[in-house]
Amino acid sequence: MSKLVLFNKPYHVLSQFTDETGRKTLADFIHIKEIYPAGRLDYDSEGLLLLTDDGQLQSLISHPKHKLIKTYWAQVEGTVDTSHCQSLLDGVELKDGPARAISCRPMAPPDLWDRVPPIRQRKTVSDSWLEISIAEGRNRQIRRMTAVVGLPTLRLVRSRIGSLSLGSLSLGEMKQITGRNATEIYTQYLKEKN
Repeated sequence: MSKLVLFNKPYHVLSQFTDETGRKTLADFIHIKEIYPAGRLDYDSEGLLLLTDDGQLQSLISHPKHKLIKTYWAQVEGTVDTSHCQSLLDGVELKDGPARAISCRPMAPPDLWDRVPPIRQRKTVSDSWLEISIAEGRNRQIRRMTAVVGLPTLRLVRSRIGSLSLGSLSLGEMKQITGRNATEIYTQYLKEKN
């Protein structure tokens, strides 16, 4: 019986269970033994993180060869328009090679929890939101992609991994799926994708 945990990771929490410097980690929120993150979410990013005790399921979720689609909501400096999204869909050049979005669209500000500390507001510079999906997971990839098109990311929230979404999970809250269902969710996703 495998376990799959959906966790809404707060800002400035490490995607690991220990830290020698005293920063907040998953251990401050999750008290289930022998589960491990399937992939990661940057320290300064928020949102959906999956954890499991099943090595095969962990590989299905996190291994780059499976190209599992991850969707993010990005608050950016500047005003997003369709040309920005088209550039991200066409692909941009990063220092570690080309990267492209699978989907991208401007969006209204999502109904989210307050971030602590809040995003710095500047009276002379507008901000806006975009929803962007990628099938990779390179270090700080979304932030680097939006910067290339002139939209520095101010806040980044992962809303979906494959067929699983944040849904109604509150900040710092987790939901556990136990049983064969956990592996079946991703096996079915991969079949539908191919």
